[in-house]
Amino acid sequence: MAGVIDIAAAVRAGRITAEDVTRASLDRIRARDSSINAFTAVVADRALAAAVRVDDLIRSGRDPGPLAGVSFAVKNLFDIEGITTIAGSRIDAALPPAARDATLVARLQSAGAVLVGALNMDEYAFGFSTQNSHYGPTRNPHDVSRIAGGSSGGSAAAVAADLVPMSLGSDTNGSIRVPAALCGVFGLKPTYGRLSRAGTRLFASSFDHVGPFARSVGDIAAVYDALQGPDPTDPVCAGRPVEPVASVLHQGMDGLRVALAAGYFTSAGDPEVFAAVEKAASALGVVRRVDLPEPALARAAAMIITASEGGELHLADLKAQAASFDPMTRPLFLSGTLVPAAWYMRAQRFRRWYCRELETLFRDVDVILAPATPYPAFPIGQRMMEVDGRQLPAAGHLGVFTQPLSFAGLPVLAAPIAGVGPLPLGLQIIAAPWREDLALRVAAAGEAAGVLAPPPVKF
Repeated sequence: MAGVIDIAAAVRAGRITAEDVTRASLDRIRARDSSINAFTAVVADRALAAAVRVDDLIRSGRDPGPLAGVSFAVKNLFDIEGITTIAGSRIDAALPPAARDATLVARLQSAGAVLVGALNMDEYAFGFSTQNSHYGPTRNPHDVSRIAGGSSGGSAAAVAADLVPMSLGSDTNGSIRVPAALCGVFGLKPTYGRLSRAGTRLFASSFDHVGPFARSVGDIAAVYDALQGPDPTDPVCAGRPVEPVASVLHQGMDGLRVALAAGYFTSAGDPEVFAAVEKAASALGVVRRVDLPEPALARAAAMIITASEGGELHLADLKAQAASFDPMTRPLFLSGTLVPAAWYMRAQRFRRWYCRELETLFRDVDVILAPATPYPAFPIGQRMMEVDGRQLPAAGHLGVFTQPLSFAGLPVLAAPIAGVGPLPLGLQIIAAPWREDLALRVAAAGEAAGVLAPPPVKF
């Protein structure tokens, strides 16, 4: 499986053309996606035209960009010019096509990358499994009888199945990290406000992040660097300078204070998950354990805020055409419309306290490790999961370890743990706000040591 950096280097050096790379990606999609169901739209003509433009630049001696010829696809809540942004829904399929590309789509294309299509997701990004009733479930490339995770399931599965070497997704409560972990790839949720969300369909504005998937740390860093930059059309995209991370990966973990999350993050999951995290942490030289402040309350407050904001966003459609919603998301949005305003305000006050407490915690550590999911991917259609003798919603419980971190807008990299068995498991590498570089340095060290690596997929 050639990665982002290798493909771009080969195209820039003239060893292969961008058109050949694009045709190969389109061929893989045609051959493999029927068993995965990652794509909801393929833009073959647009992709081939873009690839020809990259090749023309190279032939004329001009710079095609750092991601020259690299194929990518995006969760179908990113606007693609000429394509209707369906956001996993039936309702939005009736809207006109997008008039322009989302900011991050345009940035990747400016860097020479080639868009090949749009990817499946949970309706309006409210879910953890991508068992979409309208467009079918996305299947895990490691076992097609199992879920890919969500809500960015198509984005993770497309990369894991080598349909594309990189993709974009969104993360509100874990929607990048959960599918990255279950599909065995790297997924980065940057700091809230780091990357522009302009031209994307939001779910809960005060929580929504966007970020990349790839199969190596170097690749995800290269994509992330191409995505950075302030955007005045997104009111929450901070006006911070671009802070490249690819150049610091070689620095390793020297001087970094890395801790392992304790307490809450060591229960309510399968023993194999905690054993894998412990083994990875030990190999990375972690000796200190820390307790995050009130993570269970943070998760509860995150549920209140996201459900309330999502319910309010879709209130008009819930009143007018509730039956058109996915049966798995409709009750979630309806319940969000019933959240008392006092609960929402109390949750936001708690959120401010929680962020201050985490700021204090990160004075003593640089990076914290934690499990990404409480168990590996479960069979499609399974509703409940037994955990510690309790029956819990199989999909809903997937966010138990991601939601307390979304709540504070922290940068988190989900990384696949090497050698864990037949199904992938993931590690969350958590840093202080705006310190994506530290999380990626730890991941690069773990990758170099063989601790973190995507498991192979057989087709």
